[in-house]
Amino acid sequence: MVVDDHPIWREGVARDLGERGLEVVATAPDAGAAIRIAPAVRPQVVLMDLHLGETPGGEPADRRISTGVTAIRGIVAKLPDTRILVLSASGEHADVLEALKAGATGYLVKSASVEELVDAVQRTAQGIPVFTPGLAGLVLGEYRRLAQGPTGEPAVPALTDRETEVLRFVAKGLTARQIGERLVVSHRTVESHVQNTLRKLQLHNRSQLVRYAIEQGLAE
Repeated sequence: MVVDDHPIWREGVARDLGERGLEVVATAPDAGAAIRIAPAVRPQVVLMDLHLGETPGGEPADRRISTGVTAIRGIVAKLPDTRILVLSASGEHADVLEALKAGATGYLVKSASVEELVDAVQRTAQGIPVFTPGLAGLVLGEYRRLAQGPTGEPAVPALTDRETEVLRFVAKGLTARQIGERLVVSHRTVESHVQNTLRKLQLHNRSQLVRYAIEQGLAE
């Protein structure tokens, strides 16, 4: 699903992806439309501009980043397994971190080539965080900073063996049902482990769990 407030850019990206074998199930011009449409089409990946134009009845134009962040949060809340890849003209560090905190999986700037974009969408669908070169170091640095305790020592939360096992599967991109089948437990039990892990790590969604697992060496 492609979300962008510029019609020519939105349709051009959708066309480029379609011509390279990726199915574009929908497009949306603003945050409100994206949040309404996404649950109906259930996209595997949402490719979204962060600085969206004004949503009718929503944010004013000078607070466009809030609109993009609102869209990310709204989609992730309704579709926790859907991954958000931001495609923005901005490479500002504050914008990148704001998008990730809202639940985005990766972040590309619009200078990326079509080939880079297609590869990024495919990798995002697999649960692999993708970033424009130069931004990955920023993200890892921020997560390392957050992982430091007050004394500067790593503050590693104590996860149970089963929570760690589930976390490894989450990092591979498996759904709760798929994990349950492998561990011979119900998907509700898996979801319970995921929620406990999120609470312990003070994270908000599966995308952040994936990034944490990679940083901690728990995922390939």
